[in-house]
Amino acid sequence: MSAVECEIEELEKVSFEPGFYEDMDKAGKILQKIKLLKNKVQGFNDIKNQWEDVSTLVELGIEENDDSVLGEVKTGYCELQEKIDNMKLDTLLSGKYDKLSAIITLHSGAGGTEAQDWCEMLYRMYNMWAERKGFKTEVIDYLDGEEAGIKSVTFSIEGLNAYGYIKSEKGVHRLVRISPFDSAARRHTSFASCEVIPELDEELDVEINPEDLRIDTYRSSGAGGQHINKTESAIRITHLPTGIVVTCQNERSQHKNKETAMKVLKSKLVEIAEREQKDKIDDLKGVQTEIAWGNQIRSYVFHPYSMVKDHRTNYETGNINAVMNGDIDGFINAYLKAKSKGEI
Repeated sequence: MSAVECEIEELEKVSFEPGFYEDMDKAGKILQKIKLLKNKVQGFNDIKNQWEDVSTLVELGIEENDDSVLGEVKTGYCELQEKIDNMKLDTLLSGKYDKLSAIITLHSGAGGTEAQDWCEMLYRMYNMWAERKGFKTEVIDYLDGEEAGIKSVTFSIEGLNAYGYIKSEKGVHRLVRISPFDSAARRHTSFASCEVIPELDEELDVEINPEDLRIDTYRSSGAGGQHINKTESAIRITHLPTGIVVTCQNERSQHKNKETAMKVLKSKLVEIAEREQKDKIDDLKGVQTEIAWGNQIRSYVFHPYSMVKDHRTNYETGNINAVMNGDIDGFINAYLKAKSKGEI
C-alpha cells in the first residue's frame, strides 16, 4: 500500500468516529482531502493503465506488421505524456506550506474604475481556475468599487496543494485594453495586485498578545440582505506591532467574522516569522510593491493585439479568452519549473 493510500485509510477511520460531523467545517475539509487524495491515486492508476494499453497496441502493431495503429499510438502517447507532465509538477510542490489551502487578496491599483473592473476580472479568473481544479472558494471580505468592479476582495481557495500552485500569482498584474468606461474608446493601462498566503491549520498554536490588537466593528457593506447592513457584524483587526490589518464581513455572526479574521492574521504572522528579511514584511500587508507601471509580473494585452505574457518566465499565450476563463495552468507550471531550477 502506498503512502497516499495509507493516509486515505487513516482519514477514513477518522470520518467514522462518533461526533465527526459536529464540526461541519472540519469534517468538510477532511472529506474534501479524502476526495483529492483518491483522485491522486486514480490519476496514477489511469497513467499506469494507459501505458499498458499503448504498449500492448505497439506490440500488436509490430507483431502484425500493421501500420494502421500508428495514429492511435501517437494519440495515446501524447495523452499519456501530458498526464505524466502534470503529475511531475506535484513533485515540485515541496515547500513547507505547499499542500495547504490558500488565502488570496486582490487590490485594485492605478487606473480608477478601470482598475476596479480589472480586479473583478482577476477575481473571476481565479474562481474559474479553482473550479477547474475541483477546489472550493469562499469570500472572506469584499469591498465594491465606486462605480463598477471591486476595490479589494479576500477569499480562500480550499484544496490539497492549492497554495503550492496559486502562490505563483503573487504580484502586480497589468491590463491593457480599450476601456468600456471611456466614451472616447481610448486604450487604458490598469493594475491590480495579488497577495497569496497559506491557510494554516487551525491546530497551529500561534501566540498573539491581546494588547497588540485593535479590534473595530462596523456595518458590512457587501451583499447579504438586510441583516448584514443593520448590525455591526463586520470585524477589522489591526496588529499594532506590524501594522497588518485584516477584515472579515462575509459571515452574519460577528463572532464568526472575528474567528475568520484571526485565522487570516495568524497565517500572515507565521509567514512573517518564516521570512529572514524584515523589509519583506510589507509583502504580507496587501501590497508587495507599488501597484503601478514597472512592477508587474504579468501583462494581459487585449489591444492592439491579444497576448498574456509572464515577465518572470517569459511564458506567453495568445488565447487571452481562455486565460480569463481560468486556464492559467501554463503560467503556474512555467513558474514552478523555473523556480525549481533556480531561474527565478
